[in-house]
Formats: sequence, C-alpha cells, structure tokens
Amino acid sequence: MEGIHRLDQNPRKALPRRSLLGYLASAGAALGLGSGASAAEPKAPDQSPRPFPSPLAELPRLRNYRARRSSSADRSGGNADYVSIEPGATATVLETAGPGTVTHVWFTIDSDEDYHLKKLILRAYWDGEKEPSVEVPVGDFFGLTLGDYFPYQSALTTVASIKALNAYFPMPFAKSARITVTNEGKIRTDSFYYNIDYITLPELPSDLGYFHAQYRQAAPCAGWTNDWKKNSDDLVNTKKNLTGEGNYVFLEAQGKGSFIGVTHGVLQNQDGWFGEGDEMIYVDNDPRLSILGTGTEDYYNGAWNFGGQPFAYLHNGAPFIVNFEKVGGRYCLYRWHTESPITFENSIKVTIEHGHANHRSDSFYSTAFWYQSEPHAKFPVLPASELRIPRTFEVGGPGPAPLPRTE
Repeated sequence: MEGIHRLDQNPRKALPRRSLLGYLASAGAALGLGSGASAAEPKAPDQSPRPFPSPLAELPRLRNYRARRSSSADRSGGNADYVSIEPGATATVLETAGPGTVTHVWFTIDSDEDYHLKKLILRAYWDGEKEPSVEVPVGDFFGLTLGDYFPYQSALTTVASIKALNAYFPMPFAKSARITVTNEGKIRTDSFYYNIDYITLPELPSDLGYFHAQYRQAAPCAGWTNDWKKNSDDLVNTKKNLTGEGNYVFLEAQGKGSFIGVTHGVLQNQDGWFGEGDEMIYVDNDPRLSILGTGTEDYYNGAWNFGGQPFAYLHNGAPFIVNFEKVGGRYCLYRWHTESPITFENSIKVTIEHGHANHRSDSFYSTAFWYQSEPHAKFPVLPASELRIPRTFEVGGPGPAPLPRTE
C-alpha cells in the first residue's frame, strides 16, 4: 500500500509568532538547542522566554500555534481506524508542509509476524531531503530493542498497556515533514494504527537542530579473546584500552549538534556480567577522550550490574532483564541526556566497550538519537531484516554453547 496518507489538509495559517516562538525556544533550550530567534527582541513581562520553565507553571500560558494530527482514523465514520501494510510496501503516516514541529508519535500494531518490531522500519525526512534523518526498526525506536513488548515509562519514550508505543521527541521542520513505515517482513501487517501530533508555525527559530535517529548493531561484537573463564581473569583485567579501538559505535555524526541519548539491546553469548565496558565519547575530532565512563551499568545510571533487577526512570533505565548473566541473557537499556545534551561543533563519535577493553563477544543492537544541522552524514546500510532478529552465537568463552536457533 505504497503512499498511504492520513493527514489534515490545508492547515490554517498560524497566528502571530512571539509567544509561540517563546514556547518553542523553551522546548529547544531544555534540549540544548538554543534560545530562539526572538531572544534579542524587547520582551513584555508576560511573554518573556523561560529557558528552564516548570512544566506545570507553563500550562496556563496562552500559545498561538495550531495543533494538528495525522492519523489512521477511518474517514468514513466507521471503526476501521488502521492501515494495512503488505510485505515490501510503505505506508506514509505523515506528510505535511512546514514550518512546524512533530510533538508526539503513537503507534500500535496487530501483526501475526514474529519479530515484526524488528521488520517494520520507521523513516523520517525533513525539508524534502532524499536520505532519511530517521531510519530505525519500529521497536528499537521505542526502546523495544530485542523485538519483545514490555511496558515502561521514560521522559521521551513510553510503552503503555497494551502494546501502545509513544515517543515525545520534538521534531522541528522548516519546509516539510514526511514519515513512513515500511514492512520488510514476509507477512502483511493487518492493522497499523497511528496518531502523529504536530504543530504548525509561521517560522522556526534559526538555531534549532533537526531530529535524527540511527540504528546500528554488531551481532556479535567480536572480542579480542575467547580464552577466559571469568571477567576478572588476569588476562582480561590487566588489558588496557587507551584508544577506543574495537569499541562498539553508537553514533558517528558530522555537523553541529547535540547527542541526546540511546536505546540499547544486549543478547549474551557468554556467561557472566556483560557490562564491564566503559563509554568513550570523542567530540570535534579531538583525539583525546571528551567523556570516559566507569562501566556500562554506570552509563545507564545504575550500579553493581543492576543487581539483576529491572528499573525504568525518566532519564535512565534497564526495564527488561531476562536470564541475568547467562548465555541467552537479554537486556533492554536506555539513557537520555536531557539534563545536558552532549554538544559538538563539527563531529561526534559515541562508543562503548563490550566487556573490559572489548574482551566479550555479546550481541549489541542500538539506536542513537541526536539533533544537528543539515546536511547529515550518510547512514550505514541498514542490516537485512533476517540479520536484525536477535539470536545467540557460538563465540567460545565461558558458558554452554547456545542452543540451535529454531526460527
């Protein structure tokens, strides 16, 4: 069903810009995106920008944007509030002219295909670009990084009961926005429901970045040795990693922007705690590390291997933990840098070790989220759908050999 459209036609022109730009600038400042084009103008007391507003205190503030929605609602007045997507087909879930900002994305899906969360691909294009700024399996975008549904809540993504996928990233566009979903599976997606909320504006502040999200995986991450029995073995524990060589890469980007976070799925191919690796972040081609961490669980703002206990908070979480520290162990993790996005003037490389100095060979699946000026660097080629299905691998090291894959 190529080119399916469900959108508001001929949106009304938005009204005067001062208070609405103050609103957008406040949202942008909260994400480290700038204070807005009107910041230098004289400000009336009741319309001054609030760079760090209290959300509840801002609710009474009158705003002049126009709220819009693109949805799968049945325009006949019936109850068929969904679209179906055949194998190989693409559904367009938003297509609108700008300026504006997407404020909320909601999906729910009825599909008989196993791992359909890995086989449906979300793409977003801003201002008529030919290469997408967002290219991510639907599940990974919403933090369901191993293809399983589970409920959780965070500041930017939530999964509500039952199988309700929500994202709250502001996604500004100056000229146009197009969002699509492609079925790369073998079975028709019978019912794909969506609501995409956005606002229309007369213009955007000039210093807002464009929203980007990029999927990567290494299945498995190849460790430098399989001759070990415990993470604390001397062979492993005395190894040094001063350059980041062999690290798993969450993101490499070029341009000016702000890194705001990551979702991360791990499938263990070896026994023991997978998270001995440190995050290592390089900014603006500086060969020296800008940010060096102390351990994977520390990057996700937990501690002591999470104690094997799932948790989900506004900025950080490991809401899904199964078969803790064993071959076949599964973890879904996230970290949002909304308190201080990691800024870059011309480039950034965000990495993490897989085990201490990269000794482990577990499988990683991740999505990085950031804002930047356009154009963006070309994304890595998306792995084929069958390669995105999480599975264990025989890699040596501690633990039993993985069971043969049944799918």
